[in-house]
Amino acid sequence: MLTRLEIRTKARRHGYEIVIGSGLLSRVGDIVRRSLGDRPERVAIISNAKVFDLYGPAILKSLRSRRFAISQLLIGDGERYKSIQTIKDVLRFLSEAGIERSDGVIALGGGVVGDVAGFASAVYLRGVPIIQIPTTLLSQVDSSVGGKTGVNLLGGKNLVGSFHQPAAVISDTETLRTLPARELVAGWCECVKQGAVGSRKLLKETVDFLQTAHIEDGFGSYQLERLIAAHCAFKASIVRTDEREAPNRSDHRSRRILNFGHTIAHALETVTNYKRFRHGEAVGQGMLVAGRLSKNLGLLAETELELLNQAVKLCGPLPSAQDLDMRSIVNAIAHDKKRTAGSVQWVLLAGIGRPRIVDGKEISTKLLRESLRQVFRQT
Repeated sequence: MLTRLEIRTKARRHGYEIVIGSGLLSRVGDIVRRSLGDRPERVAIISNAKVFDLYGPAILKSLRSRRFAISQLLIGDGERYKSIQTIKDVLRFLSEAGIERSDGVIALGGGVVGDVAGFASAVYLRGVPIIQIPTTLLSQVDSSVGGKTGVNLLGGKNLVGSFHQPAAVISDTETLRTLPARELVAGWCECVKQGAVGSRKLLKETVDFLQTAHIEDGFGSYQLERLIAAHCAFKASIVRTDEREAPNRSDHRSRRILNFGHTIAHALETVTNYKRFRHGEAVGQGMLVAGRLSKNLGLLAETELELLNQAVKLCGPLPSAQDLDMRSIVNAIAHDKKRTAGSVQWVLLAGIGRPRIVDGKEISTKLLRESLRQVFRQT
């Protein structure tokens, strides 16, 4: 089976294609040619050694069959490579490869590769087309869709970036077979996040898959394909109306609701120097704290909090945060890039599928510390 979705935004009135299915890597050349048109002669692939060893040969063969000249650059694997230095390396590579504005860039890998390649393609020659080929669950359901790109600074995560919508997204579910267990946990946490802010139906579909599917046999299945498509469709519905995360919006369809769990997640990543948590794992812990904070503020019923906690638990084990210094976490939160008018904007829940944006001024440091202690002492 094959699922196709289309994202249309104000900036991209003609939209772009998201293709989801099993065995798509052998068809990359056709999809890239259809997305870029007949004129482009060159494509530049950005990947890492591990992913390229697995999937590079099939993609090279497919691209060559459509007469593309190909250059490739392998960057480091891990969050610490989402840096300005890596961007400099990629930009130099694109220049030396002779990439022109009518050519294309292909991001082959997970969220780090997608963010780095996306940002580089956004600023090189003031913008060249990019095709995202996400190979992790997290990137297939979330980071490859919507055009957000960025790299980290010492002061925090994704502090430098751009909005740059892809020309196409190609998600081959077979690539999920090779993922380490922790990468799957990270991806499922992002799915739970989208279900929690999206709708009770989307969360139930995610939980049902985690409870009933034999994950090892589910890769490449139509059931998984449909679930990934459902998550992409939800995110597309948000991006369509709020592409650039307008700071003056605080309604339940604001793109900011997709940051549920991320305020704590970014703080955890910062205080551990991006070495303990995969991003989705940090989001998992962040959702637990945001849920508890919602409950402590009187927004969320205990039964709804339990639904959220059980969904996160189904994703798999999360790295502990018990030993982390609470003051460091609180200080990192104060420097979160999502500040508006000098205040952190929290995404909390009034119920499953009922996100609420709450000004940080309404949350005392005492209540925040108490919520952190309540969650992390149980991990």
